Amino acid sequence: QVQLVESGGGLVQAGGSLRLSCTTAQRPFSSYNMAWFRQAAGKERDFVAAISWGGGSTYYADSVQGRFTISRDNDKNTVYLQMNSLKPEDAAVYFCASAWASGGVDLRRRETYRYWGQGTQVTVSS
Repeated sequence: QVQLVESGGGLVQAGGSLRLSCTTAQRPFSSYNMAWFRQAAGKERDFVAAISWGGGSTYYADSVQGRFTISRDNDKNTVYLQMNSLKPEDAAVYFCASAWASGGVDLRRRETYRYWGQGTQVTVSS
């Protein structure tokens, strides 16, 4: 059973920062594209950010571009999401996702990812 474990969520005031982490037992970690999605109550699960297997390519939703940064440490089997200048509309459950690296896939699509974590709650107070 592949496991992705998110951590780092919590309550933060608008304008504040949080860093989410996702650790996985998948090996080799460097062969997986990784992404973060989020789902607010009553809404669809939306793309937030993605990073290619080697870290050379990153992608962001327009709504978080310039505020969020995705990164990965292949030695620690961990992907991060640094979230700055948080807004109330960023509040959601954030999910980590992974997919075996292959060519010709859109890393922004939910359907690209086979493996998902359980999510971590991010709450932003105004």
